Amino acid sequence: MKLSEAFPSNYLKSDDLMDRDVPVVIATAEMEMVGSERKLVLSFQGKKKNMICNKTNAGRIAFLYGDDTDEWTGKEIILTSEFVEFQGKTVKGLRVKAPPKRGQGPAPAQQSKPQFVAEDRGRYDVMQKRAEPEHAHGGGGLPDDEIPFSPEWR
Repeated sequence: MKLSEAFPSNYLKSDDLMDRDVPVVIATAEMEMVGSERKLVLSFQGKKKNMICNKTNAGRIAFLYGDDTDEWTGKEIILTSEFVEFQGKTVKGLRVKAPPKRGQGPAPAQQSKPQFVAEDRGRYDVMQKRAEPEHAHGGGGLPDDEIPFSPEWR
């Protein structure tokens, strides 16, 4: 038995997404008592579980739709999971991101190919040689003059 089955929750966790981006439409954004604290809780159209909205996610939604939570109703967001720091440990956390712009579907899947194929190795080597300064310069970092790139790299 999984612990999630033994201790079911009414609130979303990053594991609930199963490493997928999930588009949702906000049904409500209300303050609720969660344990002994009042927290912002989002519900979604057609979804059973609600999401406790932390400050990071609230800030992201406010960036998209304004800081009046009443105006979030009916707005689309994408739920995803990202690595986050929590109590000194790296864990997966529930995060919000912007939906794709209308008329723009999801980004086409990139074909997997080796990072450097034979024809690109020569270009990479040329770029590396040109990136090295031809003269000594004082201090750290790059010299003030521009790095000359060949036309095929523009």
